[in-house]
Amino acid sequence: MLISSAVHPEYLEVVRTYVRHAGIEVVELGLDPASSQTVVPDDALDQSVAAVIVQSPNFFGSLENLRALNGQAHAVGALMIVVVTEPISLGVVNPPGAYGADIVVAEGQSFGVPLSYGGPYVGLFATREKYARQMPGRLVGQAADQSGRRGFVLTLATREQHIRREKATSNICTNQGLIALAASIYMATMGRRGVQQVAQQCAQKAHYAASRIRALEGFSLSFTAPIFNEFVVRTPVNAADLLQRLSDQSGIAGGVALSRYYADRPRDLLICVTEVNTRQQIDDLVEGLARAAAVAAANSSNATLPQRELREALSV
Repeated sequence: MLISSAVHPEYLEVVRTYVRHAGIEVVELGLDPASSQTVVPDDALDQSVAAVIVQSPNFFGSLENLRALNGQAHAVGALMIVVVTEPISLGVVNPPGAYGADIVVAEGQSFGVPLSYGGPYVGLFATREKYARQMPGRLVGQAADQSGRRGFVLTLATREQHIRREKATSNICTNQGLIALAASIYMATMGRRGVQQVAQQCAQKAHYAASRIRALEGFSLSFTAPIFNEFVVRTPVNAADLLQRLSDQSGIAGGVALSRYYADRPRDLLICVTEVNTRQQIDDLVEGLARAAAVAAANSSNATLPQRELREALSV
């Protein structure tokens, strides 16, 4: 199984845990250093590969070239599995199924589910019809009663409660019905046009924020790939220190320092912008980053001064 190293690091850890004793080898795919998009070397693909797994937008906010990746996977008979952590993006970009994906899994929190300190959320799972009987969970289908009234019935239920244990395809899970209902209400209320408008706002505001931050002295965008509402910024100082100063000085939570997951990226900062962020909030973020970086740079410069000069500088 080939899995992109641009899949969320915590997802990667979960995958490794699940397959550790299942006899499945996980090979991590590298990225193009300029774009952060997944690269699948030709020598990595052969008939032994069961699946190619990618995330789009990926952990770094970059949209993957799903058409090319799907072609490579299917050329050797492997399944194409796509992870979507930001389903609102599907309001403006083609869904993975349009590129031939076989299985799509997603996080549905964006569909009106509160953050709730990290959960519970709602997972989304879709597959092509020929794999439906291998899906975990239940499939609900539309039917009609004797009077012709519309109704819904379980058309497929491959759960432990209904079949022999050795044929089960899923574990018993906590009931997520309330969260799924909240997401359903959100999507029904917003409709196709509403989701599209939310997605457009996310994308437009994220590009505005990226352009303003890139214009700051010492700041730049780390990657060149197209983005939706997340992007990585290369900062002039340590990103974790910058975030702490930003929080202390302006009370703003500016993003995630990638050093949390990648020790070799001390100056990379992952920023997300959504439809709930106003232009004023984005401008405040930009100004806060500029101030925090200036203070951090000044402190770093002062730290290199001899003690006598440092005392004189601080006394001015």
